[in-house]
Amino acid sequence: MYTVAALYHFTRFDDPAALRGPLLALCEAQGISGTLLLAGEGINGTIAGPRAGIDAVLAHVRALPGCGDLEHKESTSRDQPFRRLKVRVKREIVTMGQPGVDPRAKVGHYVDPADWNALIRAPDVAVIDTRNDYEVAIGSFEGAIDPGTRSFREFPAWWEANRHRFHNKRIAMFCTGGIRCEKSTNFLLGQGIEEVYHLRGGILKYLEEVPERDSAWRGDCFVFDGRVSVGHGLREGPHALCHACRRPVLPADMERAEYEHGVSCHQCIHETSPADKARFRERQKQIALAEARGERHIKVAP
Repeated sequence: MYTVAALYHFTRFDDPAALRGPLLALCEAQGISGTLLLAGEGINGTIAGPRAGIDAVLAHVRALPGCGDLEHKESTSRDQPFRRLKVRVKREIVTMGQPGVDPRAKVGHYVDPADWNALIRAPDVAVIDTRNDYEVAIGSFEGAIDPGTRSFREFPAWWEANRHRFHNKRIAMFCTGGIRCEKSTNFLLGQGIEEVYHLRGGILKYLEEVPERDSAWRGDCFVFDGRVSVGHGLREGPHALCHACRRPVLPADMERAEYEHGVSCHQCIHETSPADKARFRERQKQIALAEARGERHIKVAP
């Protein structure tokens, strides 16, 4: 079994590029795959590997400036859920495109998973899912509002167009692991919203801690690794990934006429040109050749 660790921490890195080399070297030495992002505002990522390797990387990250109290979430996977290792320096560790947003200054009220159901069922609370539309499509909390955004950058414009809907409402927000809500709650506080809440540890912590019989979650939770989705208890879900558009698909979706392995699905068949599809077919051919040689490749379909 591989240990999967999801982490983020907002802190000030004066020179994030200088942190990349040692972190990359350690991950390579410890057999770690996945993605870690470094920026002036902190670190974010999900990695997988042997238990000892994950522990070594977490210890290294906690020794970075301001990261001593870093928290992380763990799960397991039968297969290595990442195809490669990426350690990158970015402008933001989660891209919202709002220079004035700073989660280090102030965020909304954290709500533990055990208290979340009572909050979101209160009549004066509006619950907003801050994830992308394709993530919301496979699962969300009962009664949650889907902004229909394709990227987090679209959230501020959506809020500006819809803020009138939330007059005299308390706002509860959630996302996969909690990082988006650090920024979105700071953003709403800056917009003059006084009572803003967010789910501590995100959906993943809720699915880990809240028994299914008591759950207000419906469906599965999309994750950005080879498992594609998880359910209660963080059990691996039924979804695969359309390798053309990176959206989740169910086994029944792969029986549809629009589905061609690695080339298209019913969600993206009209979004790509014939030239794109020809390129995807060639890529899929190379993937098949790699697998025939026994090389590891990320799960895209059963």
